[in-house]
Amino acid sequence: METITQVAPEILDFLRRTDTCTVSNAIETFNVRMRNEGFTQRGIKCMFPGMPRVAGYAVTGRIRTAAPPLAKLCYYQNIEWWQYVAGMPGPKIVVVADMYPAPGLGAFFGEIHAQISKALGCVAYVSNGTVRDLPAMQAANFQCFATGVSISHSYAHLIEMGEPVEIGSLQIRSGDLLHADCHGVQTIPIETAAELPGVVSDIENRERELIRLCTQTDFSIETLVTALRYGNEHFPSLPR
Repeated sequence: METITQVAPEILDFLRRTDTCTVSNAIETFNVRMRNEGFTQRGIKCMFPGMPRVAGYAVTGRIRTAAPPLAKLCYYQNIEWWQYVAGMPGPKIVVVADMYPAPGLGAFFGEIHAQISKALGCVAYVSNGTVRDLPAMQAANFQCFATGVSISHSYAHLIEMGEPVEIGSLQIRSGDLLHADCHGVQTIPIETAAELPGVVSDIENRERELIRLCTQTDFSIETLVTALRYGNEHFPSLPR
């Protein structure tokens, strides 16, 4: 079992209280990665935008959906997978890459997978494929991120577990700290996690002041320029 670097519970609570866009802005101030990296792209959608934000550690796998497997097609035959999920630290987010050239023919995740995963401490599912049983998963308060939905599971079956995967241009390794909401999914660099609350507070204070300025009856370009210049002087590390 790989060694997973975990963050303090209060950091997980902070992520669940904070939207991904603001956290993304805060991560930019550390210059630990390019601004066009670290988040899902290419059509990965939040299936339940009204649900609360989620944060947790990635549990990765790879599947195929188009051709029949030689064995272990059904969820109740994949005991090794459930053991692997159970052995990872929580909260967990299941991340599965569909290796079919046209991902999403069949849905690996539906009501039963969601219920078992939830019982094992998982809070969400992320895939470049599809999902199904949406009403049941929503009722179970189990968040999903995928490219769409499918009526059938087709021949969706697990082929690997614990390997790095790519979902919507985002590279994810098992154990990565993930943060997700209606905007999508992003990885949280562990080395920045403890400092994020303070940086986010600074960003929110600056944005709050700019919004207040924009709602004033005496708003003008001159007052805006002054406020922006003041902000740059007092918050030099914040994203522009």
